Amino acid sequence: MKLVIQRVANATVKVDGKIIGEIEKGFLVLVGIKQGDTKEQADSLVKKLCNLRVFEDENNKMNLSIKDINGKLLIVSQFTLYADCKKGNRPSFIEAARSEDAEPLYEYFKQGCRNEGIDVESGKFGADMKVSLLNDGPVTILLEA
Repeated sequence: MKLVIQRVANATVKVDGKIIGEIEKGFLVLVGIKQGDTKEQADSLVKKLCNLRVFEDENNKMNLSIKDINGKLLIVSQFTLYADCKKGNRPSFIEAARSEDAEPLYEYFKQGCRNEGIDVESGKFGADMKVSLLNDGPVTILLEA
């Protein structure tokens, strides 16, 4: 399981031209799920994400978590995080979990974040989405379990 976390001033996700998820200050989280990923890995990443201290405190030090600032999450599934580009110019996605395995784990991950007391917005699993964001910093962090 892989996360690309972007600290944002705001972010939105649209499907068919309609906004289905929107946040102000918080994280845009792109979630990739590979074959064999587990709920235990999701639990570990939920804890890390929800306690990651990358928001500035009163001294402009990255010392506060999303919980500390009452930020929100916009969580978007993205199987292309498991693209393999080692051979040729066309990526292989053979490592990415199949939809029937990935979607329940994606939903489990989102609920885990909600259980941490964080407001969660999300994209639509498997849909063609348009994601917009204003990266704050910029701050982009990669996590993998």
